[in-house]
Parts: sequence; structure tokens; C-alpha cells
Amino acid sequence: MIVVTGATGNVGRTLVRTLAAAGHPVTAVSRHIQDAGADVPAGVRAAAADLGTPAELKEALQGAKALFLLVAGDDPAGVLAQARAAGVGRVVLVSSQGVGTRPGGAYEHAERFEHAVAASGLDYTILRSGGLDSNAFAWAEPIRAQRIAPAPFAEVGLPFVDPDDVAAVAAAVLTEDGHTGATYVLTGPAPTTPRQRAAAIAEAIGAPVTFVEMSREEAKAQMTQFMPPAVVEGTLAILGAPTAEEQQVSPDVERVLGRPAAAFGVWAERNAAAFR
Repeated sequence: MIVVTGATGNVGRTLVRTLAAAGHPVTAVSRHIQDAGADVPAGVRAAAADLGTPAELKEALQGAKALFLLVAGDDPAGVLAQARAAGVGRVVLVSSQGVGTRPGGAYEHAERFEHAVAASGLDYTILRSGGLDSNAFAWAEPIRAQRIAPAPFAEVGLPFVDPDDVAAVAAAVLTEDGHTGATYVLTGPAPTTPRQRAAAIAEAIGAPVTFVEMSREEAKAQMTQFMPPAVVEGTLAILGAPTAEEQQVSPDVERVLGRPAAAFGVWAERNAAAFR
């Protein structure tokens, strides 16, 4: 049994389906997950639990051999203690590239999870994801309504990664040997700018999309509505003034999967309906 937390998210949903399609028994965990229908495919067990309350995971972890873990809640040691007590032998944590490039500050939360996983006594692998292509879903409403894509830092390129590639890597390291103790940085195949990503969505939907450059302050005011201030500042720092390492394409997706990472345009084509 493989337990997938965050099972209704951009990475977790695909991971659940990938594992189930390969014949692995899966328990899909999310706070408000449903037993069937849109949330999980047939044959997958659904378990409602909150990572912020580790005791809620006890039932979901029964019989599990591996755990896919999000950075969520404030008690990673408690979550891992539940995993050990249930007999879990392997844990895969999806973390952030910022832990390596900008330790502390906005990434202290993820850093604590990484330390807890490494100290857990379980076989572990850490996936440090770059920015996800699915962040472009923030444009869905303005593109549908006005055919505009607003964002700051129009010409700053970053190698955003397809969440399906993150899920594919997670599936591999959950089910294959040879990844214990590894930390993989997951990026796309090339840096793209916000302006280029907007153009890729326009091509995918077959309609013009006008890119509208926001100021840093405008972007900060918008992001502060749904993100903690420290995370907003950390995110804007990467988006506006990335380090050379943050702009570098990592070979780790191809190293694990044996194929190149998918380009942003592939994600845009797959999700074109969200922008029409």
C-alpha cells in the first residue's frame, strides 16, 4: 500500500492515478476527499485526514509500505512517527527548490520537513520542485473573461516544471530501488518568461492573449490575499531576481524518468479547456 497525501492537488491527483494504473494499491489522503468520482479512480481507497493533526493519519497509514508527503502542517516529526508506527519503510517528500537556493526565511517550513524526513530512520527521497506550470491557473479567470494574463517580471525566465513530471518522478522513487537518501531538483527543460507562458496559452486555446505586466507592488498586494507575507517575499524574490542556480535546468527529471522534462507548451495544451 502506498499512501499519497495531498491527493487532490496538482501533483497528488496525477500521482494517485499513475500508481493505481500501474497496479499499486493506493490510499489517497486529503482533508475533504470523497470516496469515488472526481477525487479518486476506482479501486483507490480515500481517507480524509489533516497533516496538521498527525493522529488523523493513523487509520490511513495502516498496511502502508510507502508514504508520499507534502510540506503541510507544523508537526513533521509527528507525521513521521505515525508512519513508523504503521510500518512504513519509505517516505518521499515533495519540497521546494528554495530550500537549497535560499535556506531559511520563506523556506524554513520546508527545510524543517526535510530535516525531519532525513532524521526519521526511514528510507527517504526528497524532491525539490521548482515553480509549477500549474501556477498559470491563476490566469484562468482573466484569460477567460478578458483575454489578459497579468504578472510581474515579464522578461525573467525560470524553468517551471510540469506537475505531471513531478508526479512521475514521485511514482518512480516510491516504487523503485536506488533512490534512498537522494535529493532531486525538478525543473522543466528550459527557462520561460511570463510573457512566453502567456503566448503558449494563447497558442493552446487558439485565441489572442495580451500579457499585462504588473508592478512588484501590485503583485505583492494580490499575492498577500492568499499567501503568508514571508512566502510572498520569497516568491517575488525568485520571480524577480532569481539566482543562477534557480534559472538553471536540472537533469534530474530525465535522470529518473529516462526522458526529457515536458515543455510548458505541453502543459498548456493539456489544460487548454481551463482558459477557454
